[in-house]
Amino acid sequence: MTAAFAIWLTIGVVVLIVWLVRLAMLGPILRGRQVLRSDSHAGPPERAPRVSVVVAAKDEEDNIETCVTTLLDQDYPNFEVIAVNDRSEDRTAEILRGIERHASGQLHVVNIDSLREGWFGKNNAMREGLERTTGEWLLFTDADCRQISRRTISMAMSEVVTSDVDFLSVTPVLETKTTWERMTQPVCALVLMLWFLPTRVNNPDKKTAYANGAFMLMSRRCYEAIGGHERVRTEVNEDIHMARFAKASGQRLKVMENDDLYRTRMYRSVRESWRGWSRIFYGSLGTMARLVVASLAVILFGLLPWVSAVVALVGWRATAVGDAALWVWSLGLWCTTVLILQLIMWRLYPVLKISHSWSLTYVGGVVIALGMLINAMLKVMGATGTTWRGTHYRGHVLEAAAPVKNPPMSDAPAPPAKPVPAEEMVADG
Repeated sequence: MTAAFAIWLTIGVVVLIVWLVRLAMLGPILRGRQVLRSDSHAGPPERAPRVSVVVAAKDEEDNIETCVTTLLDQDYPNFEVIAVNDRSEDRTAEILRGIERHASGQLHVVNIDSLREGWFGKNNAMREGLERTTGEWLLFTDADCRQISRRTISMAMSEVVTSDVDFLSVTPVLETKTTWERMTQPVCALVLMLWFLPTRVNNPDKKTAYANGAFMLMSRRCYEAIGGHERVRTEVNEDIHMARFAKASGQRLKVMENDDLYRTRMYRSVRESWRGWSRIFYGSLGTMARLVVASLAVILFGLLPWVSAVVALVGWRATAVGDAALWVWSLGLWCTTVLILQLIMWRLYPVLKISHSWSLTYVGGVVIALGMLINAMLKVMGATGTTWRGTHYRGHVLEAAAPVKNPPMSDAPAPPAKPVPAEEMVADG
């Protein structure tokens, strides 16, 4: 046996042990999931604090009506919705204006026609919207989210009151309609889980912090204690950074899944998905060291078992019968690893609201996710830029800002904003 063959088999034994441990832990982990449902509480808390919902929309004509109308239809007795039209060039402003006319004062529309100096788009939009809020609690959400229950805010507010939580983030049910989405999104979500295990996030004694920008509910006191959006004005994943600041400042952070409250479809095309998940990895993992570790973990535990099983099969078939014992042993080792890996994925995919059968595409999703991680590394190095909400960034610097073709269409006054000086822009790469 050569040294390389021995190392390969040793790695195989280690990988197999890791997957066996994960299989043993899977049951307790799944039983310990914290899920917020429409029947988790009897109703809103007895004293229903005022909630201000803030949603920012950039060219969201396909989603904004459903998003806002399902928010306005909530059964919570004391809330308002602030919708921020962030430099949209489509019909977003027109749609919001039409909804506002019939919202009986419960919806307030804010229009932004230029990007404030030193701010990234979404963070600036949220900050502008916050200036119109009157609530004791603040709920930040995304324009591509739709409520499938009228009890979402009621359940979330009851949860923060009964659990004594300062900052609650409820993760969305992800809608997947294409082969690409069903291949990539589960794997990408599991990559993030390497760093942001809910059990660690919800443990106040651990530093691990995570939040999902699709649903972040926090007290105004918590928001002010972490420095608000001012502190994350140049972050592309402001949600995770806000969660880190909240936990570091002693605020009680909690993350829960949702089952029947709200849904979102993250990306509708291959290009959007590639850019979006690369940005998420870049913004949430943040450093080259974390991205390298995540990539190595994906290669070692996700890709290597499949590649090695094929190599072992080819080696066994190409070796004389008398010399094939080691190849047979290695083939059994790696095939067992693949079998256990796939068994775990078979159980995990339905948790992510994706059919069991799509777990068979896991290895393809691993290859794509690895490419996204490498793309995120290039962003960390400054070799490529990031497109976010129609604006281009390189690192923490604005690359270019596109002019707004359509003027604001709401009667609500837009807060003053300072355009980005031309000397601070660089050519769009």
